[in-house]
Amino acid sequence: MIDTHMHADSRSSEDFDKMFISGIDTAITCSYYPYKLNNNPEILLNHFDRILNFEPKRAKTYGLELKVALGIHPANTITNNEKIFERLEKLIENKDIIAIGEIGLDSNTLKEQELFKKQLELAEKTKTKVIIHTPRKNKLEVLKDIKKIVLENIDSKLVVIDHINLSTINELIDEDITIGLTVQPQKMEVEEAIRILDDYGFDKFLLNSDISNKPSDPLSVPKTVRTLKRLGYDEKEINKVAFENAKKFFNI
Repeated sequence: MIDTHMHADSRSSEDFDKMFISGIDTAITCSYYPYKLNNNPEILLNHFDRILNFEPKRAKTYGLELKVALGIHPANTITNNEKIFERLEKLIENKDIIAIGEIGLDSNTLKEQELFKKQLELAEKTKTKVIIHTPRKNKLEVLKDIKKIVLENIDSKLVVIDHINLSTINELIDEDITIGLTVQPQKMEVEEAIRILDDYGFDKFLLNSDISNKPSDPLSVPKTVRTLKRLGYDEKEINKVAFENAKKFFNI
């Protein structure tokens, strides 16, 4: 199994152990700094360094392979960002990261939109995948703006939009965009994820836990996969959302 979106720097080593024992071989850890940056790029650069240089080694101790996505989360919107973009370009060039993420819109301010577009432009220029955040509040309204900006600035085949649920799925299902289902307390239960897969098929979807500093379940991906198995879904279909779609999308 592959958990396609988590925040390793917010989690304990015991979580890595549980994930690996439960059948997760690979996870993708994204950047998100839960404290104030005070418009200081060095704080975010240090955050990147921890994720890139420390977390994969820590996870590997427990058998879990961590792939890294880095970007400026909308909650970390920073205007003094030239050094950050220089670093991202170098990381992409050196193939140190597999995606720019997580990026997107949260409060949907003009500053967030400008930063989001700038990161999409970098991804389009370098043909790098992007992992896009959608907010808890006003999700559908903000998602419409996210989709518009995506379609105007990047090849949609490079894009996964995360945290999609039953109330927002119809906004994306007809687009050539990969869709992330985040099974997490207060976001989506296993049953809702399965209902979406039931209604729309297994081809366009990735599963993730988005475990972070908020209420989280490190086993939500295997719980979803094993529930599908227990309910008698076709094993080839299950494998698509368990690992094949992610392996193909991220080329891992």
